[in-house]
Amino acid sequence: MNTVQDWPEPIIRVQSLSESGLPIIPERYIKPAPDRPSFIDPEDCDANIPIIDLTGLSGDEACNLPATTLDLISLACREWGFFQVVNHGVSPVLMDQARETWRSFFHLPMEIKQAYANSPKTYEGYGSRLGIEKGAILDWSDYYFLHYLPLTLKDYKKWPTSPDSCREVIDEYGKEVVKLCGRIMKVLSMNLGLREDHLQNEFGGENFGACLRVNFYPKCPQPDLALGLSSHSDPGGLTLLLPDHEVPGLQVRKDGKWITVKPAKHAFIVNIGDQIQVLSNANYKSVEHRVIVNSAMERVSLAFFYNPKSDIPIKPVEELVSADNPALYSPMTFDEYRLFIRLRGPKGKSQVESLKSPR
Repeated sequence: MNTVQDWPEPIIRVQSLSESGLPIIPERYIKPAPDRPSFIDPEDCDANIPIIDLTGLSGDEACNLPATTLDLISLACREWGFFQVVNHGVSPVLMDQARETWRSFFHLPMEIKQAYANSPKTYEGYGSRLGIEKGAILDWSDYYFLHYLPLTLKDYKKWPTSPDSCREVIDEYGKEVVKLCGRIMKVLSMNLGLREDHLQNEFGGENFGACLRVNFYPKCPQPDLALGLSSHSDPGGLTLLLPDHEVPGLQVRKDGKWITVKPAKHAFIVNIGDQIQVLSNANYKSVEHRVIVNSAMERVSLAFFYNPKSDIPIKPVEELVSADNPALYSPMTFDEYRLFIRLRGPKGKSQVESLKSPR
């Protein structure tokens, strides 16, 4: 397991760099030319990830969704790996409250935030880098990472106490998003021709994991040279992203091009993680994405990760494997898998591709 105790070099808060008014960004944040963003005004580009109305997905009944909606979700999982959901059952008031509570946290004085500074041992708390490679090119963002589930990892001492009612809002938000993730998991199962509880059982049934990373992308004086988050696919199971309602930034890779997502109001952005790609034997795609920054506005987003129990070997579901469709991946626990990104940082799709079984 990971024996790393600390960061390889002193941590610099990107927000502090941004607020210092520097006209050029430090070299540590300049991406190689092929990785730099290309800017197209989102209004000039018609492409967007699918937007799907989940009316009918209330309570525990995934099968109440119309067949047309199930088909739209199936197509999105196979073609895009991403989709937006509206009328999903989570209160818009709670969504706004969660995002703005976290925005307020990032605008607290630095000495208050520093009390929650994280280490690469667990990543929990206030951080500014992913990966421990010395001299690595860094992303233009700060973040806060915390665990919801399992309860053995949930540690309120690692959660901020400011602003007021912060912990209560975080807790309530987590409960609602966990419920929504559970409902979406049923739909994903049914669309693979499995029992609706099959994927959840592969995650460990009631013993799944859930965690939150809140991303803060400060204004960047040279957004054409930097990224808020480097290209990667999510290592976990399912991600529900609450994006900034004012500022686009998420880009999804589709057919070799980067599509800037235009968030619908009070929508969640759902994306398939590597563990579901493996379980589905690549019927569902976990897709590369990245975040661009801008010079005019900061951006806050909440990425909620719904993951398998960390010590269960994850491999393609037997019902999806046949002589014509052999298992594409070797078994690996989520703990083993997650170590890769925690040590090396975001690296495109290289991790899930490296899992492929020799053919």
